Amino acid sequence: MEFTQTPHPSPMPDNDRIEALKDPGFGSLFSDHMAVIDYDAEKGGWHSASIGPREPIMLDPAASVLHYAQEIFEGMKAYRLADGSMALFRPEENARRFNKSAVRMAMPELPEELFLEACKQMVAADKAWFPSVEGGSLYLRPFMIATEAFLGVRPATQYKFMVIASPAGNYFKSGAPAVSIWQSEYSRAAPGGTGAAKTGGNYAASLVPTGEAFARGHDQVLFLDAVEKKWVEELGGMNLFFVMSDGSVITPPLTGTILPGITRASLIELIREEGLDVREEPYSIDQWRNDAGSGRLLETMACGTAAVVTPVGKVESKDGAFVIGNGGPGQLTSTIREKLVGIQRGTVDDTHGWVMRLD
Repeated sequence: MEFTQTPHPSPMPDNDRIEALKDPGFGSLFSDHMAVIDYDAEKGGWHSASIGPREPIMLDPAASVLHYAQEIFEGMKAYRLADGSMALFRPEENARRFNKSAVRMAMPELPEELFLEACKQMVAADKAWFPSVEGGSLYLRPFMIATEAFLGVRPATQYKFMVIASPAGNYFKSGAPAVSIWQSEYSRAAPGGTGAAKTGGNYAASLVPTGEAFARGHDQVLFLDAVEKKWVEELGGMNLFFVMSDGSVITPPLTGTILPGITRASLIELIREEGLDVREEPYSIDQWRNDAGSGRLLETMACGTAAVVTPVGKVESKDGAFVIGNGGPGQLTSTIREKLVGIQRGTVDDTHGWVMRLD
């Protein structure tokens, strides 16, 4: 499928863009263009791929996404490599996960090559938006919404797939060497639900507990399982790893209630390359607290596309708080982050073939 190209008639002036990119923050500054592909079951499926000016979406008030939340998305980044070229990190995995989310939400699958081509075209159109800050990236947000106008409870027959881009700096605003998290009494997802899908409803359910965490001075919220309220699952937007003193590393298993993070999968491989045993097994909040107190737990790291690899220094709940290690970054967390970032930015050999060069 060919993409039609429509340059923005009045892009942000160069001087204004350069100034904005000095401190882009995360998720509030957007580039000039967007990718769009439409779907209509009665017209043979996907059609009309385009790269055009970023602009408001025209939606009927009865569009299914507004009433029945048929919506999925991905989060990924474009990086500038050491030689100045641009690259994506494991974008094929984002395309596969996107389609798994689509199946769960009764939405049409998008051919992986179309997903990848839309992302490549977006980076090519707006690579001038790559931020100048250290560690900066161009965050890509591919997403799909149901656009058919109807009020019956059934899967829609019309959809819109889009990709927008946002220059990104540091994900966490606190700037602390390690993040502090609040253990919520709310549940993120239940068995048999949509926890493994990257759909907006999961994140909407996390907004109240995330707000509580922020109000208490924490950086993120921790969710336990919805059944027993004892097993650690994930943070509001990140997976977790626990580094033990016996040389093993534990990460909660993918049971259908946890998002299968691409950074998570990458870290499992990188940690094993360090000679450590990574076990995907349940880990309770009581174990976490006791292991931190006894010294059996050396480090806890959180990971995700936006946050990369981030040390967790403190956990607090209504029952009290505990600190992991010395409350700052641990040795393995620093080593793995440096290796992952090095692969993403081309300063460390990509022996896995994870980096897709774009130019």
